[in-house]
Amino acid sequence: MKLVPTAANPVPEGAIVSRVVARDGAPLRVARWPARTDKPRGTVVIFQGRAEFVEKWFETIEDLLAMGFCVVAFDWRGQGGSERTLADPRKGHVGRFGLYARDVEAIAAQVLKRECPKPHAVLAHSMGAAIALDLARRGRLPAERLIALAPMLGIVRVKHPTLAYYATTLAWLLGFGGMYVPGGGETSQTTKPFAGNPLTSDRLRYARNADAAAALGEGAIGDPTIGWARSAFALMRRLAEPRAALDIRLPTLVIAAGADRVVSAPAAERFASRLKTGNALVVPGARHELIAEADSIREPVMAAIEAFLPQPADVATAAPARG
Repeated sequence: MKLVPTAANPVPEGAIVSRVVARDGAPLRVARWPARTDKPRGTVVIFQGRAEFVEKWFETIEDLLAMGFCVVAFDWRGQGGSERTLADPRKGHVGRFGLYARDVEAIAAQVLKRECPKPHAVLAHSMGAAIALDLARRGRLPAERLIALAPMLGIVRVKHPTLAYYATTLAWLLGFGGMYVPGGGETSQTTKPFAGNPLTSDRLRYARNADAAAALGEGAIGDPTIGWARSAFALMRRLAEPRAALDIRLPTLVIAAGADRVVSAPAAERFASRLKTGNALVVPGARHELIAEADSIREPVMAAIEAFLPQPADVATAAPARG
């Protein structure tokens, strides 16, 4: 349950690492950083993407702490330092996405309500952003604001998502849910060669994250399983329904990467256009990992994030967290 630093990626000072257990018994690795000010602006909870881990967010955590926030980061079940349900810890697997809601429920009850000042905001990426949007539309997101970075609302390489959903469902029914998706393997995308990577154009940040993944070992998972893919397609189908965005009531900012080769930026724009209390920002030339991009891309993204997060005036009227 400890955090794993590298020379280029030190642990932000003040980390409190703990083990949180979801109601079905799944242990999760959680890290919390108290605000570095007597008057915090609130708490930002990070919902990471698929195959990510807390260490990959250290730079952004430092930025959020400098803004005056308390920060909470955790690993979803099936990745990072959290529980695995299959014998092969490199497989990116979860039986169904509904289990991720139990992770959020545990973090909210055992960390946010007890230790973290309000208002609460969620900063979510890719898969984490899709999970957050789904929870928000059902009124179950433990936050007053949501920032969705490159949300997983469509997969670029999947041209026929309905067919993909039925194909993965058939494979799942035949008992292949725990197998890697066709062509998949145990190698983490983060450790693959920089040339041609779909994540970032920044060579130094890519190398830093590759070193962090290597240091974490089995915590840096490989490709998803068929079972994960089936559940992911099911979630994207639900979020594609016209009513899904309309049901979200909390202020929401969607930031899409204009050169994303992992998830669909147009799908994110369409979703955001239906939000009643949200809008979209598309960053030209940006690849999938907006917070790991070159400074010319990352700095405006971080500025937009800070501008959208609770301001000191908002904090003055927010109720304190209760233990």
